[in-house]
Amino acid sequence: MGELFDQFPVWSYFWMTIKLSLWSALWASLLGTLLAVMRVSPIPVLRGVGTSYVNVVRNTPLTLVVLFSLTVLGTRLGISIVDQTSQTALVDEAVRWAIFGLSVYHAAFVCEALRSGVNTVPPGQAEAARSIGLGFGQSLRHVVLPQAVRGAVAPLASVLIALIKNTTVASIIGVAQASYFMAEGLEFRPDLTWQLFGLIALFFLALTLPIGVGLTSLSRKVAVRR
Repeated sequence: MGELFDQFPVWSYFWMTIKLSLWSALWASLLGTLLAVMRVSPIPVLRGVGTSYVNVVRNTPLTLVVLFSLTVLGTRLGISIVDQTSQTALVDEAVRWAIFGLSVYHAAFVCEALRSGVNTVPPGQAEAARSIGLGFGQSLRHVVLPQAVRGAVAPLASVLIALIKNTTVASIIGVAQASYFMAEGLEFRPDLTWQLFGLIALFFLALTLPIGVGLTSLSRKVAVRR
């Protein structure tokens, strides 16, 4: 296995996977929360937009979303999200469009995880909030969402683990992360196939197993007792 580290920049590939996961998780959480608010909004138009977004994106392959981000938005429409004068502009642009695609896609799943948490909050909680003069936004922010997040920790953990594994799709637009390393290693060192697969498997296991165990334990501790 040491030969792989000697011949390939393994740590840079792994670090790119971690970076994609962190940034995508952040943006997916923000967008997913906004979509969840829209889906439980009393305004029909907002509910319709939120529902349409979730239904369309969840039923679209992630590969297509990531390809669309770079080839259509970035190339065809000429939308630039990096400084084009930079020497690493092409690499940075692929990375940022990969983050965009991953965020847009997983936001739909974050939304549904939070909405499942909202459904666990008794209607009486929101009614009580309204009875003391809180508006919809205040009730959602101070009463409903805090309880919903506590009830959605386990589903959100599943979304995060899926996001980490789905970063491998970024290789289709040339982002050099774990799956890109695997393809490159199989091409140039087919004699190290088993070591290569074992290394990639251990890397993803090291990322996802602590998250799964930790957030599952956290979900039990913060669960709202009824």
